[in-house]
Amino acid sequence: MQEKVLILDFGSQYTQLIARRVRELFIYCEIHPYNNLPEDLTSFKAVILSGSPFSVRSEEAPHPNLTEIKGKIPLLGVCYGAQYLAHFYGGNVSPSNKREYGRAHLKKVDTSDLFFSNVAQDSQVWMSHADTILELPTGAKRLASTHDVENAAFKLENETTYAIQFHPEVYHSTDGIRILENFLIQIAGVQPDWTPDSFVEMTLKELKEKIGQDKVILGLSGGVDSSVAAMLLHKAIGSQLNCIFVNNGLLRKNEFKQVLQQYEGMGLNVKGVDASDRFLDALEGISDPETKRKIIGKVFIEVFDDEAHKVEGARWLGQGTIYPDVIESVSVKGPSATIKSHHNVGGLPDFMKLDLIEPLRMLFKDEVRRVGKSLGMDPTLLGRHPFPGPGLAIRILGEISREKVQMLQEVDALFISGLKEWGLYDQIWQAGAIFLPINSVGVMGDERTYENCVALRAVHSTDGMTADWVDLPYAFLQKISNTIINNVKGINRVVYDISSKPPATIEWE
Repeated sequence: MQEKVLILDFGSQYTQLIARRVRELFIYCEIHPYNNLPEDLTSFKAVILSGSPFSVRSEEAPHPNLTEIKGKIPLLGVCYGAQYLAHFYGGNVSPSNKREYGRAHLKKVDTSDLFFSNVAQDSQVWMSHADTILELPTGAKRLASTHDVENAAFKLENETTYAIQFHPEVYHSTDGIRILENFLIQIAGVQPDWTPDSFVEMTLKELKEKIGQDKVILGLSGGVDSSVAAMLLHKAIGSQLNCIFVNNGLLRKNEFKQVLQQYEGMGLNVKGVDASDRFLDALEGISDPETKRKIIGKVFIEVFDDEAHKVEGARWLGQGTIYPDVIESVSVKGPSATIKSHHNVGGLPDFMKLDLIEPLRMLFKDEVRRVGKSLGMDPTLLGRHPFPGPGLAIRILGEISREKVQMLQEVDALFISGLKEWGLYDQIWQAGAIFLPINSVGVMGDERTYENCVALRAVHSTDGMTADWVDLPYAFLQKISNTIINNVKGINRVVYDISSKPPATIEWE
């Protein structure tokens, strides 16, 4: 039985980061909204209360029912979670009259308590709150302070309840991962047994039991998530898995053929369906990005449904849904408006009489890659950059045409092959080219031109939630710009995007 940690989400921007840090300790955890507690709380070995954008003193603030948790299961309150424990259990929380944002350093650390075992007296932590705890709750003992925050950490002496006003999950908290390890492993006694191998073993068993002798249809995209999901299902049910790879005409250059060959080499039962004309005809004259996504999603479902009907006895639809999509769709504020239209989280169209099966729905992106490695998959496939579901449709700003798609495919191919030749590809999380809806004046030979402009984009990231632009060598940018302009007819200008996320996004649409 997998040991679990529950993270109650109060809407903090850092909640997913807490989960990531817990997983880094090889401990399985789940995020649940504070107002939607799991039915069986006894199955969790520890509980963490997240931060929140709310003030605990506000009437609109999240007020969870901790009756079955506090004093019964080891509990850690982080930031808002700490202030909640103080405010509702005999303490006093008030607006802070000092700056309590950014870096701070612990002092008066009680290292006799396991919570701060092997944590330095002046350890750097990250603060982010407007309220502060002036008085500790009843029966509490202070464990640490900072220069500006007297009650930076405390515990309730008659129960395994701890609280901190800083964020151990962010990189700026030097010993944050050690503090989480002390609480979860040393104090709560959670076993660090969440490994890629254990996940594969457990998932294969569950898939076999759930699917039985039924057939599964899975839509492959060529990306990491769907490929790893396919391999898990293939190992569990073999020939009962039927994979469909749809060419929407918006893939990278030669990608349809290359990916099909790669899948066949993996032993997967894959059918390639070239529906390029169907997609491109439907997109003709469309420039609004959200409309593009909806059209692509609609046509994909139609094509996929046509093919699915050809698989006799199919009962399940496999998907490569991963945990960030799941968390977003059940967030504290309800299904987020930022969910993109091509995501399938939350169900299927009524006319598709298939049940969903999502073997990766509890994994983060980096965990998916580690599972793929455990399955013995090709490192080249696992190291492949993410590619948007709508493909080049959202990298062509404005109306889509076959000519623009072909030009952008050529530009993208030169950019990606150049990154590989220069040894840069594996250092980058995602890279691609964007076709801009402008023409610019240029000079080629003795003639003036008025042609198209493309932007190149390359970013560092862990899971796409935040991203920094990559400082590519000037020599590379100079070389690749010349190569693109000299080899792709219709392009006379290349620019490089140096925006980070936030405030920009990775894709332009």
